[in-house]
Amino acid sequence: MVSGLVTNIQRYSLQDGPGIRTTVFLKGCPLDCWWCHNPEGLTPEQEVITVESRCLRCGECVIVCPQEVARKGGENEDRAVCTRCGACVRACPTGARQFAGLKMTVDDVVQEIFKDSIFHDDSSGGVTFSGGEPLLQNEFLLALLRACRQSGIHTAVDTCGFVKKSTLLEVAALADLILFDLKMLDEARHRKFTGVSNAVILQNLREVCAKHENVWLRVPLIPGINDALEELRAMAQFAASLLSIRQVNLLPYHRTGVQKFKRFHRDYRLPDAMPPSAAEVQAAIEVFAARGLHVKVGG
Repeated sequence: MVSGLVTNIQRYSLQDGPGIRTTVFLKGCPLDCWWCHNPEGLTPEQEVITVESRCLRCGECVIVCPQEVARKGGENEDRAVCTRCGACVRACPTGARQFAGLKMTVDDVVQEIFKDSIFHDDSSGGVTFSGGEPLLQNEFLLALLRACRQSGIHTAVDTCGFVKKSTLLEVAALADLILFDLKMLDEARHRKFTGVSNAVILQNLREVCAKHENVWLRVPLIPGINDALEELRAMAQFAASLLSIRQVNLLPYHRTGVQKFKRFHRDYRLPDAMPPSAAEVQAAIEVFAARGLHVKVGG
């Protein structure tokens, strides 16, 4: 049975596609966005994290750690030495020690999805595979999509687009909806703020729009990075040139990632950024709507 690493299964979601959805987050991402709010999905390997608000600093993790890596409160740990044996996770009395990334089979995931089937049916919802970047676990994702199709479950796949074209098109052929992230058009700024060029991403967006009839474009609104009107106008013009874009979802920046990055002892690179105002969000809506695009905030 094909298996993969899942960071979370979010039930009763009103985001990530139409209706009430079950969102399955797969681990691993090729981008390193400054505004990322899912650091648990960045690396392709299982990790051990510490939720500091739950930590009693009792020292049980220190006692049981065979590599002598664990520290009270998770401070100053040499994570390169950690073997992810799980001893500290099992010993922690409050659940402060947790695994980021759970190995699951296709059957495991589908069983979780089926728990929400009544909500899917009543709301024309379904399952969304997100990340990280779900296409990095392409065999696992393809097997999940096939299983869902056999069971009549509506499927959506959320992708950053920085993947092989052949993989993207193979996935798109099995998915009912493609949620495609567009961060910005300026190549130099894209490379600076995500760690990769957007050349492959833009070409893949063109390719998937030529092959798939149902694509939603997801545009994060990040203050000081991609929210300048000239950048938004460029993205709107590009989106309007693609016939399969059924909807543009504007995703206003939020600060969820600030605390989550602390759990991984990583620096968050936008510590002072604040969510855009209602007026700024409305201005972005008008830019895309002026190009005849259907625009929604969130989703």
